[in-house]
Amino acid sequence: MTRDERRLVSPWNIANVLTVIRLALVPFFVTCLFLPGPGWRLAALGVFAVASITDHLDGELARRYGLITDFGKIADPLADKALTGAALVSLSILGELPWWVTIVIIVRELGVTVLRFWVIRDGVIPASYGGKVKTVLQIAAIVLYLLPFAPDPLRWVVMGAAVLVTLGTGVDYVWRAVRLRQVAKRARGE
Repeated sequence: MTRDERRLVSPWNIANVLTVIRLALVPFFVTCLFLPGPGWRLAALGVFAVASITDHLDGELARRYGLITDFGKIADPLADKALTGAALVSLSILGELPWWVTIVIIVRELGVTVLRFWVIRDGVIPASYGGKVKTVLQIAAIVLYLLPFAPDPLRWVVMGAAVLVTLGTGVDYVWRAVRLRQVAKRARGE
């Protein structure tokens, strides 16, 4: 699909609708998480799982059917960060996850978002394999923290792996952003 054909893709396509639904699910997830009782905890887990599935599904649909839009390029990562950020902050408020974990992950995610906007006129840095592993590890770790009776050592190991991969991919993203800017500047003759 050419660049001109992509511009003709409506922003109101199924991939973007799923992204908006994921964003809309965040307050429902947080509400369920803070309500007392194991039933609400499982409801929060269910909402989180549905939202996480839409993350995979919207990207797959956008790529497969050529539904990539500028809106989706911006909204999808923001919806992802809203969901994981809300989960991490909520778990820390509840005293179930150390604040330093939440801060490290959120600072990295915000930094990558700032980098995306910094290089957006030069191009888009595609998601790396490491970024996909990071997302899976973060989701798995959050799911373990949401499960009422998951063993603590398993939670710690998976969240520790998520933190390490999150930091590693953050460094990789900075490196790729700087390289993209350098290449773009040379191409413009600056």
